[in-house]
Amino acid sequence: MVHAFIMVKTGVGESEGNLEWIRDLPEVLEAHIVAGDYDIIVEVEVENVYSVLHAAASKIQGLEGIVDTKTYISLSH
Repeated sequence: MVHAFIMVKTGVGESEGNLEWIRDLPEVLEAHIVAGDYDIIVEVEVENVYSVLHAAASKIQGLEGIVDTKTYISLSH
């Protein structure tokens, strides 16, 4: 299993609405609105690295109001 964190930047006023969509994704363990350079932090666990990239690039970045993402693969779990 691959464990990763995806940092999500949203447009102004878009965080709360996107949070619910993100939490409903099957790969997502947890997702929270946070303060800082990014607006939402998403914890995912999937079978392989390709699935992390698919979740970030296709599923999360495809949501309306998402401006940017940054993905961090965990090296220990």
